[in-house]
Amino acid sequence: MPHRPAQLESASHAHAEMAGSINTAMLDSRQRWRDLALMTSDLCFETDTNGCFVFIAPDPMLGWPSQSLLGQHSDMLIACCDFSQGFNPFRPESPVRNRRVWLRRADGSQICFVVAAAPLLDDTGRVIGARGVGQDISQQEGYDEAVATALRRTEVLDHILWGMRQEVLAPRMMQAALSSLVTAMGLEGAAVLDLMGDGVLPTVLHQYGNGLSVVLFKALHLLEQQITEQSNAPSGRCLMVLPCETRFGARAGVALWRGNGSRKLDADDATLATSATGLIRVILEHESIQREMARQARTDPLTGLLNRRAFLHEMGRRLERLEHEQLPGTLLYIDLDHFKALNDSKGHDLGDEALCLTAALLRGTVRPQDLVARLGGDEFAIWMDGTDGFSAAERAEALTVNAPQTLAHLTGIETSPLTLSIGMATRWPGRGEDVELIMQRADQAMYDVKRAGRGHWRASRAEED
Repeated sequence: MPHRPAQLESASHAHAEMAGSINTAMLDSRQRWRDLALMTSDLCFETDTNGCFVFIAPDPMLGWPSQSLLGQHSDMLIACCDFSQGFNPFRPESPVRNRRVWLRRADGSQICFVVAAAPLLDDTGRVIGARGVGQDISQQEGYDEAVATALRRTEVLDHILWGMRQEVLAPRMMQAALSSLVTAMGLEGAAVLDLMGDGVLPTVLHQYGNGLSVVLFKALHLLEQQITEQSNAPSGRCLMVLPCETRFGARAGVALWRGNGSRKLDADDATLATSATGLIRVILEHESIQREMARQARTDPLTGLLNRRAFLHEMGRRLERLEHEQLPGTLLYIDLDHFKALNDSKGHDLGDEALCLTAALLRGTVRPQDLVARLGGDEFAIWMDGTDGFSAAERAEALTVNAPQTLAHLTGIETSPLTLSIGMATRWPGRGEDVELIMQRADQAMYDVKRAGRGHWRASRAEED
């Protein structure tokens, strides 16, 4: 076998020594980077393209053995981060510094870190992972556990407020608040319960998450007994309830629960929940104000009946349903006779009383589902679903008989008695009559009654044809 030239042997040996030196230098460099990072940081990590850990130190990390985290998706460590920006420290889109993030310990508790991280790019500029370091700010000088808890609570409350600001309607505000609370506290679900019901069926005002049906009756029992501490619920769930009474007298309660096998709700959770309940109370009060504003926009302020606009809108909506079901409906157009004379001679207070008594009489004469409205001045209207002319005539007759008796004490000898003039129009399916035409027919019938002496009722001429 031929011998290799001496110079080739020497070159091969030199090349091997150089490769070994480069490899040693690279390993030494990586070790130096690792040692330096560990000396200055409480967390060092690298992730791959999918966001899974390929390196994490020190060992253990937050109570997790480092080996158990390798290959795991980094999201498993995230407990509560910068919600509004959607920040994930293990998958940054661009270099970041001094970003706070809440990470989850192995025992389920949470800890706040300040993170610096950057994406790793290949030769084409494609992101192939990330590298970063973090500092445990809850362990720094001046940061005791109470401060760390306050930081977490502030972030959660800030996010709830941020979500509330994005919404206009109170129900959507509440959904934003409950979803933030569930995410921040690692809950299975949360709900706001009404404590002013009739006691037969519990009323759930708002809910988010899963498991409410399992904990509902336990939560209501605790709230009724004014027990607010943590309690065991069915299926191994951990339940916490807090009372939530508004300035307007409404009694409600907040229920929070974690699933079976999850970490128990502790004192820090209770402090956060109490603070969040204050915001939930504000939303409930806002919701109550919105309901009242909606009610006032639809009702007459004196009598509490529907106003003209709301009555016509609701009547039109019901016409569509009656047409589909092939059912009739009847309108009574009602005028309070001699009201102006009473108002002029006895004053507006007595006039207002006459209007309110008339409204009560109308409501008491028809069914709860019938529409009753004050159209303006001394004019009223009733719409009765599924009622034909014969049934409506009985109501009209009762009103014309009972009204003078109900209102007699308001008038004197010098004032004409208060009576009702009523025009009636029945709308049958298939005839294509809209709200305006029905109103015109009933109004005309009412004026026919006026001209014929007042104080009785009459069906529109179309009913007579």
